[in-house]
Amino acid sequence: MEVTARAKYVRISPRKARLVADLVRGKGVEEALNTLTFTKKAFAEKLIKLIKSAVANAQQNTNMDVDTLWIKKISVDGGPTLKRYMPRAMGRATMIRKRTSHVVVVLDEK
Repeated sequence: MEVTARAKYVRISPRKARLVADLVRGKGVEEALNTLTFTKKAFAEKLIKLIKSAVANAQQNTNMDVDTLWIKKISVDGGPTLKRYMPRAMGRATMIRKRTSHVVVVLDEK
């Protein structure tokens, strides 16, 4: 039985978020949380919160055993981009793209 948790509109680019997601894909929940605790990337804290949310969903909604959970799937997709402008030389302006991500974590029992 699968359990999911989603985080939408996370203010980090999908490319940076995928680097952290690749570290824990396919691991057990306890091992993944330990790995993320010692990761220095900014997205690691947000992913810890999301995995804990998925574990809470598994306990509350389906009475799954927490010790047997593993990360079946993590997907990081692009969300809407916030467009801002910065003044440049000779009266020009350059677009600044502030990217967002949608993250989905799927847990399953072994």
